[in-house]
Amino acid sequence: MARYTESVCRLCRREGLKLYLKGDRCYTQKCAVDRRAYVPGQHGQGRKKTSEYGVQLREKQKVRRIYGVLEGQFRRYFEKAERQQGVTGENLLLLLERRLDNVVFRLGLGASRNEARQLVRHGHFTVNGRKVNIPSFLLRAGDVVAVREKSKGSPRIKELLERASDRIPPAWLEAEAEQGRGRVIALPTRDQIDAPVREHLIVELYSR
Repeated sequence: MARYTESVCRLCRREGLKLYLKGDRCYTQKCAVDRRAYVPGQHGQGRKKTSEYGVQLREKQKVRRIYGVLEGQFRRYFEKAERQQGVTGENLLLLLERRLDNVVFRLGLGASRNEARQLVRHGHFTVNGRKVNIPSFLLRAGDVVAVREKSKGSPRIKELLERASDRIPPAWLEAEAEQGRGRVIALPTRDQIDAPVREHLIVELYSR
């Protein structure tokens, strides 16, 4: 399975804002965006004029990196969003939010989406009582996500469960941190997604 294996801090620096890809480290003084607030590379500190295409491309890359989706998969999400009724850009974000790894992160059962994705792949979660190890699994309203009983003995899972009680999930999710589970109350709406994204730019990019 293809995946990004380089430094994720470079991704945050390239987009010029914190994408919170490293969990706890992003909230400390060690965060690379705080220490080196310029684009990585030899000419990172030079002033560059960005074209309209460049702005649109950066917005697409930012969304891809926030949710940890590779290019081909992201394109398929866009095509699916385009076929649905409603605003294409909003449909795209709603599809990404419904991914299992994102919901695990939103519930506080992963310090970052990267960690949530890894935990899902390792089979630590169930959906409606059945083990699911596919991070891109799309959840529906009423679905219940829970930590497997066998996994609750893991030191890292225990730590995450203890910290999850301090996490406030978005309004479309209901968390029961003590039981290690959460429920999708309803499908998310655009105003419930706090990602700093201008999704219309992505639509304009793919409409070229």
